Amino acid sequence: MSAEIPEGSTVVLGPSGSGKSTLLRLLNRLADPDYGEIDYREEPLRSHDPLALRREVALVPQLPALLDGTVEGNLRYAAGLAGRDLDGPGCLGLAGLDGSFGERDVAKLSVGEQQRVMLARALAQSPRVLLLDEPTSALDEVARDAIEATLARLRAEIDVSLVLVTHDPAQAQRLGDHIIRLAAGRVAECGPVSRIGAGV
Repeated sequence: MSAEIPEGSTVVLGPSGSGKSTLLRLLNRLADPDYGEIDYREEPLRSHDPLALRREVALVPQLPALLDGTVEGNLRYAAGLAGRDLDGPGCLGLAGLDGSFGERDVAKLSVGEQQRVMLARALAQSPRVLLLDEPTSALDEVARDAIEATLARLRAEIDVSLVLVTHDPAQAQRLGDHIIRLAAGRVAECGPVSRIGAGV
């Protein structure tokens, strides 16, 4: 079964081991499929240069992986890779952080703060698509709710599509317009949340 990821917010839902994280890796060419084809904006994904693609389709991994040093240093590194000028306070604000966070040492941040810095670092590249691999799985309920509110605000403030992996049907219902449900590495069903729901 094939699946389409429309613009907006798509949630990839399924139990552990169903292939959710692998799908995200395929979408920005951290891996290529053994068979089948993935198209991006009506062109084969394999025709896109991997590094250029990853600036446009940015992955925020499940576990924060920041460079040693300051928050601003991390943002400046990402902006430089994309050949863009850095608006540090703007990126931090979109990620729900105060502009003063730029001076902070990443080693002294909480996990929730690190996750937000990862989001800000991805935004520094001005991507068209954000791939989010269970961005709230390591957070408590308060931090989870804050990240979800940040993602909702992002969609309202900038033109970016989200593809979010989760195993939580309730989160899928809160954040998704469209759902792709995976089971054993295959697409079990896909469509608007309003049509197929988010139940397991």
